[in-house]
Amino acid sequence: MTPQLMQAIKLLQMSSLDLTAYVDAELERNPLLERAETDATGGPGDEPIRTGERETDEAELAEAPITAEDAYDNDLSNLYPDDHVKPPEEAPPPAPPTESWSTPVSRAPVGSSGYNLEAFVSGETTLADHLTRQFDLAVSDPADRMIGHALINDLDEAGYLGVTVAALAERLGVDVAAVEKVLAVIQTLEPTGVGARGLAECLALQLREADRFDPAMQCLIDHLDLVARRDLARLRSLCRVDQDDLIDMIGELRSLNPKPGAAFGGGPVQIVVPDVTVRAGPDGNWLVELNSETLPRLLVNQTYYATVSRARNSEADRAFLSDCMQTANWLVKSLDQRARTILRVTSEIVRQQDAFLIHGVKHLRPLNLRAIADAIEMHESTVSRVTSNKYLATPRGVFELKYFFTAAIPAAGAGEAHSAEAVRHRIREMIDGESPDAVLSDDAIVRRLGDNGIDIARRTVAKYREAMRIPSSVQRRREKTVSV
Repeated sequence: MTPQLMQAIKLLQMSSLDLTAYVDAELERNPLLERAETDATGGPGDEPIRTGERETDEAELAEAPITAEDAYDNDLSNLYPDDHVKPPEEAPPPAPPTESWSTPVSRAPVGSSGYNLEAFVSGETTLADHLTRQFDLAVSDPADRMIGHALINDLDEAGYLGVTVAALAERLGVDVAAVEKVLAVIQTLEPTGVGARGLAECLALQLREADRFDPAMQCLIDHLDLVARRDLARLRSLCRVDQDDLIDMIGELRSLNPKPGAAFGGGPVQIVVPDVTVRAGPDGNWLVELNSETLPRLLVNQTYYATVSRARNSEADRAFLSDCMQTANWLVKSLDQRARTILRVTSEIVRQQDAFLIHGVKHLRPLNLRAIADAIEMHESTVSRVTSNKYLATPRGVFELKYFFTAAIPAAGAGEAHSAEAVRHRIREMIDGESPDAVLSDDAIVRRLGDNGIDIARRTVAKYREAMRIPSSVQRRREKTVSV
């Protein structure tokens, strides 16, 4: 495998932050690269992308030796449909074209270089990172994960929820109960107290964790205004405790952490910057466009190259200059193709998940990498790389591209398959609606799903139920009997 091909593969799976660091390092190393002016507009290459065209044959890629590590990517010609390395003597590649799902959208080329390891090793763990790692281990349902990541992104630096549950539910197109359920999971994560909607709830979460949330303490939490005013007489009457007990309770209250998220860095939680955005167009189609803020502009300085080439240089200098020109041209071309590929993959995901954008999480379609790869005639491994560390901004929030892929559950008849997320949602609704004297067994759930055209095995229902942390029918019957 050639170094250029390895670099193209590496660039494709980079996040926008990695790409920025890569570009900065290459600008320092290569004297023929320079950053374009931010107000540059238009160019000879600003025309719609013509998919299916090839600018060169693929013999060069086909002859590249494949290592065991890259055996899966044997068909590397699918990485970029129109890669071509131009020799140093040729003119630099034109300004990169742009594409939207409905209309052309302007975009700029970018470049890259090696990783700066110190930039990653020395980074602080943010509250969002800390919570996301725990949450992804606790929840496997794709819809619940989307809701949970949206909730985590809406936490402020102290760990409090900065948006109402109703507002978030409306934005995501889900029921308020679904958001409340996921919020309850987040409130069980460390540090204790995160996800609270106010100081009283934050303190109550910590007291429940310590098994100290008795009726007297609950009364004290409900009257924090009296604690602030130090109205001990009124508090003794309301909490029905004596002076010593009240002082102990207030002391315990002061030992709690009113800002559980403040221990993670001194600044606010970082906001994810989307790589691609989608919005509704005037004609009813979805407009998909790259986020130009994540794509730095690079140019190859041909004038400087011509000036230096005319000078009497040593053989080593000429070799270095030739290498810099070839590398610069390759970078601009490779990163242009990287952007095109991201846009093509994202546009197909948007087309496939149109119902999600219109109706919300419950309408996610079953989708896998192979379906996207076949639709856009690319290798499945290329789609996998594109969907890693890339984010899409939609009218319902910002989501990682990976979360639009859900497993398929076959239909009982000849109908369309159902997404695993939709089936899990139906199971949750059935169990939430059961009465104490008619608790549904897994077999009963299988029969009801079959009546609705969903062909699913009993063990799959049990797996989904356990993943949602729903007890068995025997345990639920006992709990409902006790509560009644």
